[in-house]
Amino acid sequence: MSDAVLRLDQVTVRRDGQDLLRDVNWVVNQGERWVLLGPNGAGKTTLLQIASSRLFPTSGTVHLLGERLGRVNLQELRYRVGAVSPVLTDRPPADERVLDAVVTAAWSVLGRGDEQYDDVDLKRATELLGQFGCRNLAARTFGTLSEGERKRVLIARALMTDPELLLLDEPASGLDLGAREALLRRLTRFAADPAAPVTVLVSHHVEEIPIGVTHALLLRRGQVLAAGPVGEVLVSERLSSCFGLPLEVSATAGRYAARLAAPGPRTRPPASAPVPAPAPA
Repeated sequence: MSDAVLRLDQVTVRRDGQDLLRDVNWVVNQGERWVLLGPNGAGKTTLLQIASSRLFPTSGTVHLLGERLGRVNLQELRYRVGAVSPVLTDRPPADERVLDAVVTAAWSVLGRGDEQYDDVDLKRATELLGQFGCRNLAARTFGTLSEGERKRVLIARALMTDPELLLLDEPASGLDLGAREALLRRLTRFAADPAAPVTVLVSHHVEEIPIGVTHALLLRRGQVLAAGPVGEVLVSERLSSCFGLPLEVSATAGRYAARLAAPGPRTRPPASAPVPAPAPA
């Protein structure tokens, strides 16, 4: 328990008579990198909202960073959690300088006003932009960036407060192949940094999982199908059950791929079976 960054016990979320999550048990420990996978409507975003303390369960208990939800100052707790998600966070204004878009996270605001920032804050924002290959974008405005550049800037912003838990909601969605691979390369380096916070990444696609992810959780219809070390969870049988299709999963040099399983050999009629006569013209 002492190493648990996040712990869910029998968590259920019910809305309008429907269970969005049902009896979810999940433990995320120090030093782990998780990926959440599942089809649309599986409950991934709901689970991320629970993990960020933005949503309380209908039943069950949630411990986040050693605190139990419902018995803690949420403003202070949320400062310790970084998130990049259209559901959990808003984007900076289009006319905001990229450097300001990152440094304003120190005050938990969007849009720089009259507040003053120390040199140490500006230095950290610049270093974070450099870590994700965006140092040369510091003077640009956020609205002029490509989608891939925006994703990397938003991750830098989420890290500005030096969070203990980082939540990434489909960070590679909407990116072309080059932008996706550039982002995954940066996330791979980030995952290898022992000083990096515990990370939970949500995705629909195994191809978008960066090298260095240690654990995986599969969700289907609000329930956990499997959770544990990534090599034990991301296997063909379990992915097939999760997505409701026969899938073949492969891994090469730490990167995963999935495709529809090839159909089995067709049953041929016995050699003695008569060949039907062609239809009359």
